[in-house]
Amino acid sequence: MKIAVPTETHAGESRVAASPDTVKAFIKKGAEVVVQAGAGKGASISDDAFAAAGAKIVPGGFGDADVVLTIRRPSGELLSSLKRGAILMGGLEPYGDKAGLDAIAASGATAFAMELMPRITRAQSMDILSSQANLAGYKAVIDAAFHFTRAFPMMMTAAGTVPAAKVFIMGVGVAGLQAIATARRLGAIVSATDVRKATEEQVKSLGAKFVFADIADAATSGGYAKELTAEDKAKQAALVAAHVKTQDVIITTALIPGRPAPVLITQEMVESMKPGSIIVDLAVERGGNCPLSKPDQIVEHNGVKIVGTVNLAGKLAGNAAPLFAKNLANFLDLMIQKDGTLKIDDADECIKGTMIARDGALVHPMFGAK
Repeated sequence: MKIAVPTETHAGESRVAASPDTVKAFIKKGAEVVVQAGAGKGASISDDAFAAAGAKIVPGGFGDADVVLTIRRPSGELLSSLKRGAILMGGLEPYGDKAGLDAIAASGATAFAMELMPRITRAQSMDILSSQANLAGYKAVIDAAFHFTRAFPMMMTAAGTVPAAKVFIMGVGVAGLQAIATARRLGAIVSATDVRKATEEQVKSLGAKFVFADIADAATSGGYAKELTAEDKAKQAALVAAHVKTQDVIITTALIPGRPAPVLITQEMVESMKPGSIIVDLAVERGGNCPLSKPDQIVEHNGVKIVGTVNLAGKLAGNAAPLFAKNLANFLDLMIQKDGTLKIDDADECIKGTMIARDGALVHPMFGAK
């Protein structure tokens, strides 16, 4: 079994889909591991570190690989070089790009989009969305504090008292919970909202105030949030509009799988905020929770800065890459047999839920397969 780790080609991507620890684990199971030269540079993992773990450092060329691990969807050149039946796994960005999915299917690879991992207990160690969102939530608050021209904690001095910053977290998933915890550690007064009523207990356990409109619970059976009705959207928007006026920092994290990000902060809401306030939009890559946010830009509107950094987890690549790599390794472990061969168990819930292409065709019902 040959496992290949190419250098990421997506603009701005600094992570790598393996770590020295996962390389060692693969080799212990009898695999040969090849890593493209320089693949770990952005995550501060040197070629020497990979080589010391037992990997072979190669300039490229993965046409004979049995497994290819990737952070983002690989280039067309890499896809076309894969041997038929090779396993491709990583963040394959399955939503909103049918042509891209068709290209993956046409490669003949058996492809697994890790974003589709079922939200079940045994899948937690394979969940790339959670491991990366945790870091993104932390980084969002750190970036907000950097751009904020005042302090987060209350300070009492002989010259007067510095009031604590008010931070509002919108969306209480993994990223939102970490943002709450980080803002609290920095001494801010924190509030949070979510359309899932069950998140109230989590918010309060972190010492934050829960803000919730009188609407139907929008939690799905899988734990995600579903789109609100028009009436409930109006109720939630009215509550948020009244609350944001008093906030210094807002972190938005709301995403609906397979759909554009919902608008949570309108232009009118931005204009109601105090000059010097900060909005960090974690959903900017999917259209944004604020219509004024722009990918990888800081937009200033009416004195309010709207930070739209894409791939915040990637800004902490030294942590994000090993976590992502471990998620992939745990998933691949489902297929590695005791004799070192590969076997795909079609009945396994995690395998079935993430497989998007096989034998030259799309096989996932969410993406046009029959």
